[in-house]
Amino acid sequence: MDARDFITVGMSAERLTTVTQDITVQHFVPSMPAVFATPMMILVMEMTSGDAIAPKLPPGWVTVGSEVDIRHLAPAFVGQTVRTTAVVSAVERRVIRFDVASFLGDRKVGDGRHARGLVDVALFTKRFAEG
Repeated sequence: MDARDFITVGMSAERLTTVTQDITVQHFVPSMPAVFATPMMILVMEMTSGDAIAPKLPPGWVTVGSEVDIRHLAPAFVGQTVRTTAVVSAVERRVIRFDVASFLGDRKVGDGRHARGLVDVALFTKRFAEG
């Protein structure tokens, strides 16, 4: 399977996430401030990247995160809405690369690059079952 047959540079998606207590760093480390946790921001960036290409994936295929290079630039507090974007920047045979960013209004709170690998679910499941 070659991702270049169905994924193109420029495909994109956007997600809105309201910061809730359970996705703050304070939820995991009580002595820290109640701000959007970096791992949660990265998760949203990964999910948004998946959204950008999911409609074009052949049946039985998914993508999994394989690389992240992210900067967390500013805090987002409980109740604020973060807008996250992902744009396909490069397509290789089995790897799709994205430019990702998160914003509060026009203010960028995070950015970077992310890659997702193309996976045949049936083959993956078979290999996992075999140990």
